[in-house]
Amino acid sequence: MLELLKQIRETIAHWWSEFTLQTKLMAVATLVVSLLMSGLTFWAVNTIQQDARLNDTRFGRDLGLLLAANVAPLIGENNRTELARFSHRFYSSTSNIRYMLYADEEGNIFFGIPFSESEVQNSLTIRRKIHLPDDYAAQTDTPMVRQHLTPDGEVTDVFVPLFYEGEYKGVLAIGTNPNPTVVTSSHLTRDVTIAVFVSIWVMVILGAVFNALTITKPLKELLQGVKNIASGNFKQRVDLPFGGELGELIVSFNEMAEKLERYEEQNIEELTAEKAKLETLVSTIADGAVLLDTNLHVVLVNPTARRLFGWEGQTVEGKNVLYLLPAPVQAEITRPLYRIAKGDMREGAEFRVTLKEPVNRTFRLLLTTVFDLYRETVKGVAITIQDITREAELNEAKSQFISNVSHELRTPLFNIKSFIETLYEYGEDLSFEERREFLETANRETDRLTRLVNDVLDLSRLESCKLYHFEAVDLAQPIEQTLRTYQLNARDKGIELLQEVQPNLPPVLGHYDLLLQVFTNLVGNALKFTEPGGQIVIRAYGVEPDKSEATEDGDPKLESHEAELPKTVRVEVADTGIGIAPEDQEAIFDRFFRVENRVHTLEGTGLGLSIVRNILEKHRSRIHLNSEVGVGTTFWFDLAVFQEAKAGEGLETSLETLSIV
Repeated sequence: MLELLKQIRETIAHWWSEFTLQTKLMAVATLVVSLLMSGLTFWAVNTIQQDARLNDTRFGRDLGLLLAANVAPLIGENNRTELARFSHRFYSSTSNIRYMLYADEEGNIFFGIPFSESEVQNSLTIRRKIHLPDDYAAQTDTPMVRQHLTPDGEVTDVFVPLFYEGEYKGVLAIGTNPNPTVVTSSHLTRDVTIAVFVSIWVMVILGAVFNALTITKPLKELLQGVKNIASGNFKQRVDLPFGGELGELIVSFNEMAEKLERYEEQNIEELTAEKAKLETLVSTIADGAVLLDTNLHVVLVNPTARRLFGWEGQTVEGKNVLYLLPAPVQAEITRPLYRIAKGDMREGAEFRVTLKEPVNRTFRLLLTTVFDLYRETVKGVAITIQDITREAELNEAKSQFISNVSHELRTPLFNIKSFIETLYEYGEDLSFEERREFLETANRETDRLTRLVNDVLDLSRLESCKLYHFEAVDLAQPIEQTLRTYQLNARDKGIELLQEVQPNLPPVLGHYDLLLQVFTNLVGNALKFTEPGGQIVIRAYGVEPDKSEATEDGDPKLESHEAELPKTVRVEVADTGIGIAPEDQEAIFDRFFRVENRVHTLEGTGLGLSIVRNILEKHRSRIHLNSEVGVGTTFWFDLAVFQEAKAGEGLETSLETLSIV
């Protein structure tokens, strides 16, 4: 039984929970109103019934007193015939009287309407009595009234004592019916109350059904639609045939969903375009980029980072970056990565790591914290990888350059200072020849210092962004000027200087002073390493340029008009000197590299060939060499022929393209 009650209670609770809040409120409100109306109605019915009882009691008492006053003399005179006649006449004239009974002093009924003593007695002489309190006649001056229910309805009983000449003669008992008007009103009120109560609950049931069909269902549909839209399904529509405010709400909902769908499509297109732009940007930047989540798993990596870390062909997304990084990088950034991911280090960090394998490279790693929109929560870590190998090499070269310049400057300065101090302190003790020798040495060291400073300035100027005005240059002139400059020096050393310039050689596009410096440096360099009796030759002749090289240079005119490729002029400076070993041929163009370090000479600054290389790069050319130890060396380069018909165009091109660091 308890289990059944529990199951019923759970069923009712589940049934009640299925209702919407509006339905529950409506049911509760209806219940309260119905109970209130029912209570008021029952209270009114009860009040009417109480008033009816009081009226019936009052009516019965008055009627009994009236009848007793008329029948008391007849009973006292024992005139029962007249009593019977009067009673029948009174009973017939009054419809409210149910019965009339007369009893003697002992309570024995001797006459009654609608029955009498002769009617109630039979052969066995059965007698009926009215049982009243023992002291009723002694203490009662007023009628006694009571009410009781019978199968025919409620009856009011009135007991009136009968006195004649002060003597108690018996009791009159009459029964009266309720007022039919009051009874009818009471029954009507009761019926109306029941009808109202039933009507209210019928209305509640009908209202719930109407609510479920017309309000709850579309509201549930709208609620489901809102949930679908919240989950990202903007194709959701509600198709219900309702009018009025609910219909307007459904139409507005569908319009909203349609606008959201169009807005989503537009946003998806824009986001896709922006994503493509960002991915393109990330993939094309020169620096490597790796994006990690807070668990240090790879979210995004660009091709540069894959190349730098050797991740080509690997799927690294979703993996822990610490298991993918090279060991030196992992050892350097593991602890900072964990601190940044936990939010303990918000400002990021910078590291410099050198990898020896597969090649010697130097990286700068920048760790940056990725925050949310409000810069409160850490969402991940961004790693930027910069290949600073060239920068490190340049810094090392810079340090080496400064060190070499300092060393080269210190040596002549020390020599100059030493000889001058000796002359200053011991000049009187030295002979004229010794003083002259000291001064000549100081003068040579001063010239050497001047050459060194000039070479450093020339190299610095060439490596700057200075613009040079290129024009037509007849190579015969700088060649002849160079030979005149070194003619005496070559004669003193017993070296023959020659030139082999092709007749009618076309002018080249270049800068006269810079080309003169190229010839000067190459010839001066050859004189230093050519033994007496040797020979130095400057050659200049026209050649057909290599079309592939012209195309690689990126000249669209040469690429589109191959038949009109201009001739170039090749210049060679050949000597019969000591030659250059193969291991030194690449290094001789570096700053301060001197072959004389190997042959124990102190001439030169080690900057001449570096200056030559920079000048020829300004002319969009390269310096080449062919050398054999003990046989000699030939330096050669090509220069573009000046085109007179395109001089203006060539000048603009030169001014634009030759302003290179």
